[in-house]
Amino acid sequence: MGKTLFESPSFANHEGVHAFYDEKTGLKAIVAVHSTARGPAVGGTRMWNYASSAEALEDVLRLSKGMSYKNAVADLEMGGGKSVIIGDSRTQKTPELFHAFGRYLNGLGGHYYAAEDVGTSVEDIAEARKVTEYVLGLKDGPEASGDPSPVTAEGVFRSNLVVARRLFKQDDMTGLTVAIQGVGHVGAYLAEKLHKAGAKLIITDVNQANLEAVAAKTGAEIVAPDAIYDVAADIYAPCALGATLNPQTLDRLKVKAVCGAANNQLATADIGDELFKRGILYSPDYVINGGGIINVASEMNARQTGGAYDPSWVEGKLSRLMETFEEILERSVVENKPTHLIADAIAEARIKAAADKKAAALKL
Repeated sequence: MGKTLFESPSFANHEGVHAFYDEKTGLKAIVAVHSTARGPAVGGTRMWNYASSAEALEDVLRLSKGMSYKNAVADLEMGGGKSVIIGDSRTQKTPELFHAFGRYLNGLGGHYYAAEDVGTSVEDIAEARKVTEYVLGLKDGPEASGDPSPVTAEGVFRSNLVVARRLFKQDDMTGLTVAIQGVGHVGAYLAEKLHKAGAKLIITDVNQANLEAVAAKTGAEIVAPDAIYDVAADIYAPCALGATLNPQTLDRLKVKAVCGAANNQLATADIGDELFKRGILYSPDYVINGGGIINVASEMNARQTGGAYDPSWVEGKLSRLMETFEEILERSVVENKPTHLIADAIAEARIKAAADKKAAALKL
């Protein structure tokens, strides 16, 4: 017998977990709201052909908690949530499916706002917007922030530069080899930025067309998906799905740092401890990939104030996030503690402070 929701190792005192099914469109979706202490829960909508509903549940629980931490570390007035749609994004997407998804979001009354993620696009979010206000990352209108992928990639690129300065004492990527796993939306943008900064790239993806397009632009070497763990590189940049840092891959890595855009890269927290013991610098994923949600947050701000999308606000928040990343790396050295634990402590303190303030206000 499988574990129930509350027995799941990924359940982390979530405020709500909601399952939606629409027979007409075939929609099977799960929305997990981890925390609304800092504001409405915000997080992307992932469409993936999960092997089972149990696998989808585990993913959405982990991802939603990660969003709480990501939004807190980026100092955004938003809580953390996530949604997953079970299905093949290449063959099962329809406008009607996202209309149904939007109608279900209305039932949550603003506790959760959805945006694009793996397997979905700003066009899909635009379809949901036709029936609900509880989506962000739109492509049209004065407040629209558009595709968050370029801003996510920019934050991860800047983080690679931080790593290059700390480990290799240089201000660009010249002479460094970066192994990128996944060259979809974010990975492709990251590859171009790293290439322009002088890096040599080794790339992999399950999508051959994406691989060939990125290789043509950057001169990257292409390897098979499983071979990416065995290449000799300076930095491993996971930009696909999570949990690629696990007991099966750890011994195969030949890198000095991990710095990529994927969510939930550590299969378990002790993998982060092991990376630290081995002298591999781990860049906490939810810290360095926060550019996209910062971009989305600007849209929420504009909507609330009746203003327009403000790129200068986004730049200010992104710059401050990079300062936080450097603080995490410095504290890791001074305190002799793994970076993921430092990042978690910062996020948890901010969430607790907001929750305590909210609870105190309710008692008045």
